[in-house]
Amino acid sequence: MSPLAPGRAPAPARPRPLTVVRLMGPAFVAAIAYVDPGNVATNITAGARYGYLLVWVVVGAGAMAMLVQYLSAKLTLATGRTLPELCAERFRRGTRLALWVQAEIVAVATDLAEVVGGAVALQLLFGIPLLTGGLLTGLVSWLVIVVQSRRGQRPFEAVVGGLLAVVLTGFLYDAVSGGFSARQIAAGMVPRFAGPDSLLLACGIVGATVMPHAIYLHGALVRDRHGAAGGRQRTLLGATRVDVLAAMSTAAVVNLAMLVVGAATLGSAAGDSIEAAHRGLAAALGPLPAMLFAVALLASGFAATSVGTYAGAVILEGFVGRTVPLAVRRLLTLVPALAVLALGAEPGRALVLSQVVLSFGIPFALWPLVAFTAQRQLMGRLVNGRLTTVCAVAAASVSTLLNAALLWLTLAA
Repeated sequence: MSPLAPGRAPAPARPRPLTVVRLMGPAFVAAIAYVDPGNVATNITAGARYGYLLVWVVVGAGAMAMLVQYLSAKLTLATGRTLPELCAERFRRGTRLALWVQAEIVAVATDLAEVVGGAVALQLLFGIPLLTGGLLTGLVSWLVIVVQSRRGQRPFEAVVGGLLAVVLTGFLYDAVSGGFSARQIAAGMVPRFAGPDSLLLACGIVGATVMPHAIYLHGALVRDRHGAAGGRQRTLLGATRVDVLAAMSTAAVVNLAMLVVGAATLGSAAGDSIEAAHRGLAAALGPLPAMLFAVALLASGFAATSVGTYAGAVILEGFVGRTVPLAVRRLLTLVPALAVLALGAEPGRALVLSQVVLSFGIPFALWPLVAFTAQRQLMGRLVNGRLTTVCAVAAASVSTLLNAALLWLTLAA
């Protein structure tokens, strides 16, 4: 049985291919969180320092993403509620508020990474000062969210999907231009480390990939797109499987391409910053690959911070039942990122620290998700089967342990 199989749930209906395509989209919005500037920083650095050593971590994180995002979507298809809403409904007030506070901190840390990444990309492409670039990134993300609120879900999915395509094109072009070894990629599938720093980077890859806000968000994306599942539950479940598989496979390919660029092209030239990686690409491959790298980073920052703002609204409404205007929400999460840029913090360091903060939030999202989807009384016929639950517990445990190691190693450094 596949890890994505819902166990005792009825076999999903097999809608026509055109129907599946029409129903796809929510997972591609969630997927943008898996290729954000934090992923660029960790994957490029991992490839530059250790070559293909950590390919297995990138592939494993992608597989974990498929399972986690599928469960988040399935939870809403079965119950009609998002993960934050179910936490608010089933946990005591103190627990609910504590979960909300940590989720808001995660949202701020997420926005920090996306805004800083967008600002760095604008500086690389146009020489725009970082603070001004941060403001422009925040403005663009707000405009993308306005599209969702006024035009509906499908135009929003189209915009984010288009930006994801730009990210995919940019990093694939650079990976192919720099050349790569299929044999070394295959050898990198063998799990191993090369000292504490490689373990730290492996933890960073997982922490940058399994994003708490994407877990909270996916159910809302499914509900906003499809409405109440009702009698379409089986059809939507089948379409969701295809959607998640396609979107998370795309994200995994992008992440692998990032690592390949670092391993095959940059090496020690990547230094410890995105700016150094950009210079290394220009020196090794010429101006076009370097420009595409910056364009992909910009698209990643624009799309990811838009999705992050959307997730923040879902978190607030789900945990505490409140809504705020989009402009206010955008401003609240933008201010910390702008403050970091205004204070002159090194962007690469800020990206790494933001991923450390995000690591705190992963267990708080994963464990309730695993618990809820294993409850027959809540999920009905869509309850997880035994193998699915075992895989979900294993994913949550590995993520928790790796992120605990990331925190310990970071604080001990």
